[in-house]
Amino acid sequence: MDFKALLLLIVGHLVVDTPQGALPALLPLLKQAHGLSYAQAGAIVMVMNLTSSVIQPLFGYLSDRWPLRWLLPVGLAVSGLGMALLGLATSYGLMLALVVVSGLGVASFHPEAFKAVLGSATTRKVVGVSWFMVGGNMGFVVGPLLAGAFCAWLGLAGTAVFALPGVLMSGLYLFTWPRLLALRTVEQAHGKPLSPQPLRGRLGALSMLITSVILRSWVHSGVTAFVPFYYVSVLGGQEVDAWRMLTTFLLAGVTGTALGAPLAEKVGPKRFFVLAVALTTPLLLWFLQARGVWVYVSLALAGAFLISTWSIIMVMAQQILPDRAGMASGLMVGFALGTGGIGAAVLGAVADRWGVTTVLYIVAGLPLLSALTGWLVPTVKPPARAAGQAPAAGVPDA
Repeated sequence: MDFKALLLLIVGHLVVDTPQGALPALLPLLKQAHGLSYAQAGAIVMVMNLTSSVIQPLFGYLSDRWPLRWLLPVGLAVSGLGMALLGLATSYGLMLALVVVSGLGVASFHPEAFKAVLGSATTRKVVGVSWFMVGGNMGFVVGPLLAGAFCAWLGLAGTAVFALPGVLMSGLYLFTWPRLLALRTVEQAHGKPLSPQPLRGRLGALSMLITSVILRSWVHSGVTAFVPFYYVSVLGGQEVDAWRMLTTFLLAGVTGTALGAPLAEKVGPKRFFVLAVALTTPLLLWFLQARGVWVYVSLALAGAFLISTWSIIMVMAQQILPDRAGMASGLMVGFALGTGGIGAAVLGAVADRWGVTTVLYIVAGLPLLSALTGWLVPTVKPPARAAGQAPAAGVPDA
């Protein structure tokens, strides 16, 4: 395992996902400053998710065919610059355009980064991917903290400071470029690249997994988009302090991701995914009934279980598509998880009519559907390989 390269990728993942983490914490401030409805606020999240995630399969498709490692530094810089200008926007349309720019930076980074992680982690894919996902989860944790600090200091114009981490990390990637460029997958290291095989026989399992992940993503987006509003409208908190709830949820998710990886290696990714997602429902219901310190305890436990499945999703996808690593990451991080933004927009319309609390009760029921669908994902045998090709390294299906 190339620990130095993996560390670079982990920190880069933290930086590129920081703007996404910051956005939900900015929503109450943007709503107040521009007179937005809940539906308009939810649409901002939808646009970020669509551009940062749903387009990722395209970048994955391209990265499976051509060397595009240069997207790593470019994605880092673009992600930060788009978010930096968001607080300076003077219209709703301009806000959406800047979110698109930031989201495209995020989308371009991930497929190549996941391929590089596979190269740096060698045979310990679950652990390597999990620690890489810890970096991304930490970005979602740091985002609300930075948004709160910058906006308390400079108002909405404080988002301009988000330009610095992305540009600086992009420069570090260019400085260490030879190490990043040298990373190869296990199959490439043996001189026998695993060429894409027909998808016949795998589409059913892939479709079922995507459905499960879409439902899970609606839960994640619903919590991150509407818990800040719940904090203000139900618990009586201040808009500028809404980051506290997000940080609790997301920081617990970092812990869950780190601790869950070794357990998932032992019990199998599928079993771990189903159990962890299913347990999220009672924990969110507890959160909606809790007051005082128990609000934070219940939300932290929900975040630990739900977000711990993030890296497991990637491993399950790579088991189905071991010959299409870029496409696997694009589909899971991209299309499947990105549809959570659509969920946020739909839930925003529900909140305008029936209130934020109703939305969160709906969100609390979705993990059970996700767990059921994940349990129904069939085991897929590795695809047949052409003569002379090395088998793909993987982990047990269940």
